[in-house]
Amino acid sequence: MVQLSERPGTKKITNLQDKFIYELGGMYDAEHRFLEAQQLMWQCSQHSQLKSLLETHIRETEQQIRNLEQVFSALGQQPQRVTCDAAAGLISDTQKLTLLSADNPQIVDLGLAGGQAKVEQLEIAAYRGLIKGAEQMGQNEVVQLLQQNLQQEEQTSQKIEQHLPQLLQEAKSAKGASGNRSR
Repeated sequence: MVQLSERPGTKKITNLQDKFIYELGGMYDAEHRFLEAQQLMWQCSQHSQLKSLLETHIRETEQQIRNLEQVFSALGQQPQRVTCDAAAGLISDTQKLTLLSADNPQIVDLGLAGGQAKVEQLEIAAYRGLIKGAEQMGQNEVVQLLQQNLQQEEQTSQKIEQHLPQLLQEAKSAKGASGNRSR
């Protein structure tokens, strides 16, 4: 169980706006973490289409962070990151897979794409929840900013899912990709 003392700067949540601000801070943290991770993924990737997709999404993520800062401002708040353990976990898992498969670039690229696909699903769920909260609070400007972010995440998710079969086939065709070893 997480103790509140492990989360400096957080306060008790007593109403819908407090909950919204807390979750917004988590998404703000997640986007910062994902931006840094995408930059590393771009460096690790050798697949031109995946690199291009990551490059585009890096620029989108930078805009998404700015959108979140505008959301904080619209609510009269200073942007504050709240540690997003889910984001940290997804990044850690992808980093481990990348290190363990470093000798096979096709597996690295497949792992990076799979990791990014998981990130997109987390972001989509988080933005949908934030949008519902903003709607309940009657924050139309906030809803619009969050919908921009959601739309980009959904588009990126779709593009990654379209590339996964090709990356899987390339990994399967690469030398050393055989998983049929006898034991």
